[in-house]
Amino acid sequence: MTDTAGHGFQLDTGTPGTLGVHGELSFDTAAAALQAIQSALAGGSVSHLDLAGVSRSDSAGLACVLAVAAGAARRGQALQVVHMPAGMRTLAQVCEVDRLIA
Repeated sequence: MTDTAGHGFQLDTGTPGTLGVHGELSFDTAAAALQAIQSALAGGSVSHLDLAGVSRSDSAGLACVLAVAAGAARRGQALQVVHMPAGMRTLAQVCEVDRLIA
């Protein structure tokens, strides 16, 4: 696991092809999370962004995930977002952006 605990979240690269996010994706952590996730995806070997470990999220966390997905698409990298927390999924549906990360 990548030690980003000082930021309120951690990244897990222990499963091949999967980048796990643990902790908070919120206004307080989204900018640092976006930078860390983008750096982790730069190698191009990740095909799944696993959000099962996200304990709390808000609209900034959703924006972070959308930016990650858009960046991967621009690079031609297939990235599937999996195990999105229910609250984040509901927010994405209300904002009508759920199709962008489905």
